[in-house]
Amino acid sequence: MNNLRTSFAESRRRFLGGALAAGASAALSARDSVRAADAPAPAAPPPPGRKIKLALIGCGGRGSWVGDLFTKHGGYEIVAVADYFPERAQKAGGAFGVPAERRFSGLGAYRKALASGAEAVTVVNVPHFHPQHARAAIEAGLHVYAAKPVAVDVPGALSVQETGRLATQRKLVYLVDYQMGNDPVNLEVVKRIHAGGLGRLMHIDSLGFSPPWGEPPIKTQEDRLRWWHATTALSGDVITENTVHSINAVLWAVGRRPVAAIGRSRIGRDHPTCEFRQVYLVTYEFEDGLLWTHRCQSLRNELEWQLKFDAYGDKATALVSYRGKSYVRGGPMHYGGGEVVSLYDQGAIRNIAEFHRAICEGRTDNPTVQQAGDDVLTAVLGREACTRGEAVTMEAILKENRALPFDLTGLVA
Repeated sequence: MNNLRTSFAESRRRFLGGALAAGASAALSARDSVRAADAPAPAAPPPPGRKIKLALIGCGGRGSWVGDLFTKHGGYEIVAVADYFPERAQKAGGAFGVPAERRFSGLGAYRKALASGAEAVTVVNVPHFHPQHARAAIEAGLHVYAAKPVAVDVPGALSVQETGRLATQRKLVYLVDYQMGNDPVNLEVVKRIHAGGLGRLMHIDSLGFSPPWGEPPIKTQEDRLRWWHATTALSGDVITENTVHSINAVLWAVGRRPVAAIGRSRIGRDHPTCEFRQVYLVTYEFEDGLLWTHRCQSLRNELEWQLKFDAYGDKATALVSYRGKSYVRGGPMHYGGGEVVSLYDQGAIRNIAEFHRAICEGRTDNPTVQQAGDDVLTAVLGREACTRGEAVTMEAILKENRALPFDLTGLVA
């Protein structure tokens, strides 16, 4: 188990690159209370060495926003855009100066983008299609920068992990855009967890409180694509689509998947027309007895957006956050920590820079992909336990290998 935890930590350090990892490291002295703000800033990255030709697959809100960050980095040239909806492809293409003949729409738009002369693609689209689009990109010889979640069901998660291995075999970069694990303060906290700073881990409590999901006016399959969050087969539901950030951070800290789960969920809307559930409360169990409670909500109750976890050992406690304070409290490796600020943009900016470095340096170990698949498997385990209302094991859902199908009838090819 210790070797597995060490491998997770080393993967994170390799992923971040030397400058950030060095900036995050600190001596593990007793009662160390250095704040991140007091630490020297990491050295500025060198100018990009070359322009990487990039195609955007997915031009909705996040897809176009990420495209703008790629442009600002300076090391990319956007040469094609693809989205099911033509108006989105046209708008993004215009914003990024892509010729009209390389603005693709329809279900097959991603294949046209892969054949556009790009070297790399973003896969920032409807999560249901992510495994298919990422696989096609790697098979076509393109590097992949992917949004989370990387899948919505067990077959999709396993497919993504297989694609990650294929990418490494073919010397291609496949990076999943998680942000909590590239923050310097969070890196230091988890480093101390891995080093035994909490003593024996006893239980974990994580939150995934997201902005409220509205009830969209869905009448057609195209409407479902437009408001994909409301259909479990497209989003994986709130436990997968948004709170997978917290799941990812917990698995990073613990170094393994849970083996079982039990929980409950509910729909809190008065007259629901869509199936998504706004509340998930799930307790996971690991093979050594470690317990983890994960709480998700998407309600109009004025609670702020929260993605974090508290880890409780028999000697100390720790907090790892998407924004706000992260620290280790008590024990032999106390760390006063610091504020985690603006991960939504700064985390993505760091990942985009790392994607460029990894491509230019030929680093294709792709440490984020296997864990991203495990994150989805863990979310699915929790979703199944809550919706079935009974204890479910990881072994059982892997054996079932149940897909969440989506009917493409009536959609534009």
